[in-house]
Amino acid sequence: MSASLQLAVRNAAVLTTGLARTRGHDLITRPSFLAMNGPTLLRVLAVRPDPDPDDFAELQLLAKRAEARVVVEDSFGTIDGAALGLTARHLPVMIRPHAPVPPPALDVRSVRTPEEWAVAERVVVEGFPLPGFPTGNALPLALKDREGFRAHTVWRDGVVAGACLTVEADDAVGVYWVTTLPEHRSRGVARTLMHAMITEFPVPMTLTAAKPGLPLYRSLGFSVITQATWWSNAN
Repeated sequence: MSASLQLAVRNAAVLTTGLARTRGHDLITRPSFLAMNGPTLLRVLAVRPDPDPDDFAELQLLAKRAEARVVVEDSFGTIDGAALGLTARHLPVMIRPHAPVPPPALDVRSVRTPEEWAVAERVVVEGFPLPGFPTGNALPLALKDREGFRAHTVWRDGVVAGACLTVEADDAVGVYWVTTLPEHRSRGVARTLMHAMITEFPVPMTLTAAKPGLPLYRSLGFSVITQATWWSNAN
């Protein structure tokens, strides 16, 4: 496993742990994977490229018993999600070594108060979206007080236009849920948000890109380190 992929997976593990703790979901820790098991989502993250057979057997059992949506993120391509009754899609994991970028063209704010956190969470829930997670449970307020976690909003013409979450760990920053509300799309909101994040955190930055965001991230200097397989059911 490359050092860049190690950074990305470790950062995702910090996110998964933080979400499980603050959402009040069970956190299952095994040598090969982490699992966040809640009432609306079983979210599994592969953390090693060589899954233990016993771990995979437990993963099969978890997926079989799950009454909620099941999502398995495998950056190593070693989990057979089809054997779990899941369907695959592929998303690029990207990294960017720190280098300066132009200053943000819009007003980007780091969230500091509970009220500001609620605004950021609403943007992510509405704009991303996060199915099955209403405001208040998608990005719980308790996440704000966990070390390394920060939410950010971007404003256009005096109204909130986008948001994201950052997780700082292991001398890198992961950027998650880079969101632009529909009425503000194609107005440079996401680029401004990323310029602000790169400027604020002078360390390597990782993210997983959805297809529409790939051209933006490439233009900002991110490169693909692997194609992660995301297995999910139809729930």
